[in-house]
Amino acid sequence: MNAPVAAPASNSQAPNKQAPASGTRPFSAFEWMLAMRYLRSRRANGFVSVIAGFSFLGITLGVATLIVVMSVMNGFHIELMSKIIGINGHIFMQGADTPLTDYDEVIGRITKVPGVKVALPMVESAAGVSSPYQQSGALVRGIRERDIKQLPGIAGNVKLGTLDNFDTSEGVAIGQKLAENLSVRVGDKVSILTARGAQTPFGVAPRIKSYPVVAIFQIGVSEFDGIFVYMPFAESQEFFNREDEATVIEVFVDNPDDMDNIRTKLDAVIGRPMIMTDWRQRNRSFFEALKVERTVMFFILTLIVIVAALNIISGLTMLVKDKGRAIAILRTMGATRGAILRIFFITGSAIGIVGTLAGFLLGLLVAHNLESIRTGLNAVFNLNLFDPTYYFLSRLPSVVVPSDVITIVTLSLSLSLLATILPSWSAAKTDPVEALRYE
Repeated sequence: MNAPVAAPASNSQAPNKQAPASGTRPFSAFEWMLAMRYLRSRRANGFVSVIAGFSFLGITLGVATLIVVMSVMNGFHIELMSKIIGINGHIFMQGADTPLTDYDEVIGRITKVPGVKVALPMVESAAGVSSPYQQSGALVRGIRERDIKQLPGIAGNVKLGTLDNFDTSEGVAIGQKLAENLSVRVGDKVSILTARGAQTPFGVAPRIKSYPVVAIFQIGVSEFDGIFVYMPFAESQEFFNREDEATVIEVFVDNPDDMDNIRTKLDAVIGRPMIMTDWRQRNRSFFEALKVERTVMFFILTLIVIVAALNIISGLTMLVKDKGRAIAILRTMGATRGAILRIFFITGSAIGIVGTLAGFLLGLLVAHNLESIRTGLNAVFNLNLFDPTYYFLSRLPSVVVPSDVITIVTLSLSLSLLATILPSWSAAKTDPVEALRYE
């Protein structure tokens, strides 16, 4: 019996298993081309492009608004601090147990402390001030000529008149808003009334005296310009019945942020009981309120960017549904899941990145020209935006802080990129068989 003959070997090889899909290079020109094509309006996906347009507009306006509002809040903080400190000093010192009659000796010791720029005595009292036309309340400060010329908020902002020979002028310097309220000019007389007058058998009698206006200043803070009156130091001592006495010593320092260290040094040298308060204590509630308002405004305006990011999610989701057949064809032609994910990631990210860049440029442009824009709108449309009568400042300040801009741009980019992940991942998981089942 013959042995079975082996079948001749076939020259053809056994069929290989299906080769894995060969994907494109990550973020290749092909992926960018498809992503940009999906952003354009084409028949069926025209509505998707409209949503993309609104997403772009929302991010642009959100970023620009955040930059402008934060710049205005920064401007308010810096401007108000410089105005308040420029006229009020950094540290206020009052006698605790006895009248401050030794103010010259105390000032001599204070000025020897490292970090102290200047210390000056004042007589300060509330009073009534009137003209033949109007009357108003005022805060009268008696000050020496050499000292008032060291106050940056006053000496550098005299608009009418002069502070020369202030000690011997027997006149007063008043704020511009107060001058407008009283309808007076330099050379006109105002009457000052105080309840702390001469001592009589029946008690302290009110005192009233007229003074010529020798100077009108404009600090730039409407509240200060409408209340402060400065008179010669010696005259104020006599008028307020403060013979050889100062009511307060104001101290100006080189570094306003180093209050704790300066106060410790001052406590060691003043040599008498004193009540000491600094600018932080006197303005704590105001600056805390400003800080809270700034934080709240940031979170409220961030909602604009969040809503725009949600629009990116909805727009990309609709785009994925609309492009289901195209995704399936790409998958059957060898495109990997990663390539599909990157295509839609580029589509959504482009909206966020370009929108953020446009908002960044628009925000900086508006923030740097805000006062000019306000003035132009007032002139063209006969408006009265940011009326100094009702606001604390006479102009609309804007200071762009780089750290704030970086935070806003980073936040916008992060939200935009995060918004693209879910729809892109959904596109990458599309099953080509299911997508083409009914085609």
